[in-house]
Amino acid sequence: MIAEGGLAALWLAAALSLLQLIMGAVALTPGREEAGAMVRPVAIVQGLLTLLAFAALIAVFVMSDMSVKLVAANSSSMKPLLYKFAGTWGNHEGSMLMWVTILGLAGAAVAIFEHRVSNRMLIATLAAQAAIGLGFFAFLLFSSNPFERLPIPAADGQGLNPLLQDPGLAFHPPTLYLGYVGLSVAFSFAVGALVTREVNAAFARAMRPWVLAAWILLTIGITAGSYWAYYELGWGGWWFWDPVENASLMPWLAATALLHSVTVLATRDSLRAWTVMLAVVAFSMSMVGTFLVRSGILTSVHAFAVDPERGSFILALLALYIGGALALFALRVSTVKEGAQFEAVSREGALVVNNLLLTAILGIVFVGTLYPLFVEALSGEKLSVGPPYFNSAAGPLALLLVALMAAGPLMRWRRDRLKTVLNRMALPILGTAVVLLLVVVFAPPIGVLPTLGLILAVGVGIGSVAPLWGRNLRRTPLFTWGMVVAHLGIAVSLAGMACESAFTKETLVAAKIGETKQVGPFSVRLDDVEPVAGPNWTALEATLTASRNGGTAFVLKPQSRSWPNPPTETSESAISTRWDGQLYTVLGKQDEDGRWQLRLWWKPFVTLIWLGGGMIALGGALSLFGRVRRERRYHDRIAYA
Repeated sequence: MIAEGGLAALWLAAALSLLQLIMGAVALTPGREEAGAMVRPVAIVQGLLTLLAFAALIAVFVMSDMSVKLVAANSSSMKPLLYKFAGTWGNHEGSMLMWVTILGLAGAAVAIFEHRVSNRMLIATLAAQAAIGLGFFAFLLFSSNPFERLPIPAADGQGLNPLLQDPGLAFHPPTLYLGYVGLSVAFSFAVGALVTREVNAAFARAMRPWVLAAWILLTIGITAGSYWAYYELGWGGWWFWDPVENASLMPWLAATALLHSVTVLATRDSLRAWTVMLAVVAFSMSMVGTFLVRSGILTSVHAFAVDPERGSFILALLALYIGGALALFALRVSTVKEGAQFEAVSREGALVVNNLLLTAILGIVFVGTLYPLFVEALSGEKLSVGPPYFNSAAGPLALLLVALMAAGPLMRWRRDRLKTVLNRMALPILGTAVVLLLVVVFAPPIGVLPTLGLILAVGVGIGSVAPLWGRNLRRTPLFTWGMVVAHLGIAVSLAGMACESAFTKETLVAAKIGETKQVGPFSVRLDDVEPVAGPNWTALEATLTASRNGGTAFVLKPQSRSWPNPPTETSESAISTRWDGQLYTVLGKQDEDGRWQLRLWWKPFVTLIWLGGGMIALGGALSLFGRVRRERRYHDRIAYA
C-alpha cells in the first residue's frame, strides 16, 4: 500500500501543479486578480505532496519491497541500510522523483517566504515554477513511474551499481539536484519579471539568495563528485572531462556569471538584460545536463537512463521551456529599461568582461561535450573529445579570467582610473613576479599552463585579501568576508591543480611479494595479497608498506573487489594523505609469472584542489548568511519605525 499511496500523492501533486499554473495565468489577466489568492496555498500543498511521494519511495527501498519494479532492479536485501536509503536516487526514476520533490519544496518555500516583490510578480513566478513542475510530473507519471509493480514479486533484487555503493552517493547527487532546482527558481523569477515588466533591483534581491544557494550547492556537489571519482574509480585523476562531469560544470559556469550580474543589479541597478538572459542560460544548462544524464545517449557511471523515449521526452521539455523563455525574452527585452551607467574601467566593467569570459568557456565546454553526439547522430561516426581540447581551448581563457578576478575587487564602482588600479595591483604583481623567478630558477621544467597557474594563484591569493586592507575587520560585512574567502579558494584550488599537473610522479609496475618499488620520494614494498570479504562483496587485498626517504613506515591496503549482484569488478584505491600531497595506490591483476600489477602515484599538493573547493563554498555560505541577515535587519528597522 505504501507504493500506491506514493503514486496517489504524485498524481495529486501533478493536478495541483496544473491548477497552480491555470490560476496564476488567470490572476495575471486584468480584472481577475482575486484568483491569485489560491496560488500560494496550492504551491505549499503541492510541495508537501511531492515530499510524501518521495518518502514513500524511500520506504519501499528501505523495506526491500521486491514487488516494486524499481526496487527489484536497483536494490537487494543484502545491501547495507545506507545504500538502500541512498539507492532511492541512485537510478533514473528515483533521481527524477527527487528532482520533482526539490522543485515542489522550492516552490512552496517561495510561496511562504518571498515578500520582496509585488504580488503580481510573485504569482507569475509561481506560475512559471508550476509550468516547469508540470512537465516533469508528466515525465514521471507517463514515462518513468517509480512505483510500478511487478506482476510477480522478485525473490531478490539485482542490486545497485557497485561504483555507486559509496557514502558519496548519499551526498553528491542531492547537492547537485538542489543546485539545479535553485537555478529553476531563478529562471522562474526571470520569467515572472519579464511577464510583469518588473526587471529591477527588487527582482534581483529576490532572486539573489536562490542563485547564491544554487551556486554554493553546485560547488559542493562538483567538488565532492571530483573527489569521489578520484578515490573510487582508481584512475588517479581528479577531473576527466567526462560528458556527465561537464553536464554539472556548465550550469556552474552559467551560475557564476549570473551570481555576479544579479549582485550588480541588486546593489547598483545595472546589467538588467544580462541578468535575465543569464538566468535563462543557467537553467538551460541544467536542463541540458538532465538530458545528457537521462536520455541514454551517454555511457557513464553517472548516467542512468537507457531508453531513447525518455530522452525524447526530456528533449521536448528542453525545447518547450527554453524556447519559450527565449521567445519571451525576445518579445520583452525592449521593455527592459536601461540601468545605471558605468565606465569601462570600473568594477561593473570588470564584471562584464568576467561574464564574457565565463560565457566563452561555457561555449567551449558545451561544444566539446555535444559535438561528438551530433556527429554520431548525423553520420554514425564515433568521435572522442578529451582533455587536450578542453585544456588548450578553455585553459588560457580560464587563466585570463583568474587574472581579471585579482583586479576586479580592487576597482571602484561606476568609474575608476587605469593608473590608479595598476597602483593598487602593485603587491599582487610583485608576488607573481617573485613566484615566476622562483619557478624559473628552482623548479624542474614544467608546462606553460602549470607555470601560469602557479603564478596567477599567488597573484589572486594576494588580490583576494586586498578588499580587507585598511578596514576595521570586526566591522567588515560578512558578505565581504565571503567574497574574500571564495576568491581565495579559487587561488588555493588553482595552486593545487597546477602542482598536480606539474609535479605528479606515476609508476606502473609488476611486483612479486617482497619486492620494493619507488615512486617520487616513497619506497613501496608489496608484502602480501590475500582474500577478504565485505557485507556484499569479496576482494583481493594487497598489503603495502611504504616509507618516505627511509622514514617511518606505514601500511596501505588497496583492493580489487568482486560484486555478485550485479557481477562487477572494481578497484578500491588506498590513499595516504600527507601535508604536502597524497600517495595513491591501486592493485591490478596477477600475471602469468605471479607478479601483481601496481599503479603508484605521488601527487604533490593535490588536496589543495578540494580544500579550495570547500573554501569557495564556504565563502558563498558566508555571503548568503550575511546578505540574509542584512536584509532581515533592514526590514526589522522599517517595521520598528
